[in-house]
Amino acid sequence: MSYPGKLTVACFAVFTVLSSAQAQTPPVLQIALTNTSPQLIISGATGHVHQVQWAASLAGGSNTWQMLTNLNAPNTPIAWVDTTATGAAERYYRVVVLPNGQPTNPDPTRLVWIPAGTFTLGSPENEPDRDPNEGPQTGVTLTKGFFMRKNLTTQGDYLAITGSNPSRFTGDTNRPVERVTWFNSSNYCALLTQAEQAAGRLPAGWGYRLPTEAEWEYACRAGTTTRFSYGDDPDYISLGAYAWFEANSAFTTHPVGQKLPNPWGLYDMHGNLSQWCSNWYASTHPGGNVTDPTGPVGPAVSRVIRGAGYFYSGSACRSAYRYPWVPAGSDSSIGFRVVLAASP
Repeated sequence: MSYPGKLTVACFAVFTVLSSAQAQTPPVLQIALTNTSPQLIISGATGHVHQVQWAASLAGGSNTWQMLTNLNAPNTPIAWVDTTATGAAERYYRVVVLPNGQPTNPDPTRLVWIPAGTFTLGSPENEPDRDPNEGPQTGVTLTKGFFMRKNLTTQGDYLAITGSNPSRFTGDTNRPVERVTWFNSSNYCALLTQAEQAAGRLPAGWGYRLPTEAEWEYACRAGTTTRFSYGDDPDYISLGAYAWFEANSAFTTHPVGQKLPNPWGLYDMHGNLSQWCSNWYASTHPGGNVTDPTGPVGPAVSRVIRGAGYFYSGSACRSAYRYPWVPAGSDSSIGFRVVLAASP
């Protein structure tokens, strides 16, 4: 199918990985044309997660397919627009229907499901602007899916649960909360869990917490291996569409969700605020292959911070960027987002 702007798009195949007990009619994938991007219309296979994948060519076999997003399908058809196709000359799509195992989303307006999977943690040695603490690259398998907040925790979120707002940049409660310590952030998660449990809105045995470093990078990359979730962008030309950083922030935070999301629907993963993770900081990644890592055994001096703040350089906005911060410390460039996951 020809597309304005000389982009050619096509549906190559639709795959299913459901067990025989779950098997049903495979989904149908159609492509429509919007004013700016290809729109995929998926029908059939309700009640499952649909993983949309793309390839620039069919010559390389299965290794050419890359994940774009995961879509919940309580009902079909589903319409989804691929905003990442800008500038592409040719693109092929397929849909993989994943097995059940995802609990009902208790807050679909604010949470997205991050499925279990395998990815490479850290950056390759030849990545431009790489820091030594981003290696060695490590194969990570996450055996359990989890929900993650689409946005950073806002000042309104924090105020509603804790009754306080420590932020420097106030005046709009949709701005992300900052100047929170690791202890403040973890305490918010505990209080939020208590409140949601009392309201009967959580799956049994689930609770809110900070993401592990591996979960954070897995969610940030969203199936990509490039410097950013939208591509390598060596000259940071496209970064301003996805992140608030030194070149466009006016050295202040901004309300959440104003930039483009990553392929999994997460906003402000590359900028606006750096974000606390749950685990202790190690100066290098472990290397090799690991399963469900939670970081080094503590206590150590610092916890892990991931992502870039509003006054950081473009190089700090990369998916692999990381640094340590003492858990009792706070800064106007540091906030957090929460995950909802099954308790260990």
